[in-house]
Amino acid sequence: MRLAVISDIHSNTEAFGSVLADIEISAVDKTICLGDVIGYGPEPNEAISMICDYNIPTILGNHELCIINREYLTRFNPSACRSMLATIDMLNDKSVYFVNNLKPNIISNNCRFVHGFPPDSPTIYMFELDKKGMLDAFGRYEERICFIGHTHSLRLIEFDGNSIAYNSLDRGITKLFAGKRYIINAGSVGQPRDGDNHAKYVIWDTSDDSIEARYISYDIDSVVNKILNAGLPKINAMRLL
Repeated sequence: MRLAVISDIHSNTEAFGSVLADIEISAVDKTICLGDVIGYGPEPNEAISMICDYNIPTILGNHELCIINREYLTRFNPSACRSMLATIDMLNDKSVYFVNNLKPNIISNNCRFVHGFPPDSPTIYMFELDKKGMLDAFGRYEERICFIGHTHSLRLIEFDGNSIAYNSLDRGITKLFAGKRYIINAGSVGQPRDGDNHAKYVIWDTSDDSIEARYISYDIDSVVNKILNAGLPKINAMRLL
């Protein structure tokens, strides 16, 4: 099986559309979204509609959590909070219903899928944990692989039963090892923050036991103009360039 894992679309339908087109030609059997479909970008309803049209299982991100519990807005910096309040005003009833029915994790194919950090946090960033915290985390769930998003950067953490190793997840194919467990950050479709402005996602090939990091071009200028025309913070547009 070939499983595509996407995350952090952030209302960027140009990037999302280009990623979906790439998934279509990549012999993918299933796609799972790690949340943050909304926020920052200009088209939250359209992004949610695309998720629904393609019937993509999706989990709760921290931006969706703000719709359900407004207290989490206090954790955002002023610019992100302003963006989220604008997103709340944009959402239609169908989108609100979608958000309110998201779950904090999905378990499938001996994999766990969560937005922030396992076992089920939509808000914890992986860089917030030291090695002891990371070791403890591996003891709180059973699955061999856990896919996460939230940081907008590709990353691979491996655990051999005793020690933790942190690795970059480079463009192309990375082989996994049968005796190890992994936390894999799938990067960001709609707002990468790793110094490269391509939309990014990963494909897990269960037969080959490998992860392929995909870098996808899209019409960035169009999104930048939409963000600025929508009156969203300028930084949301500048991050895409």
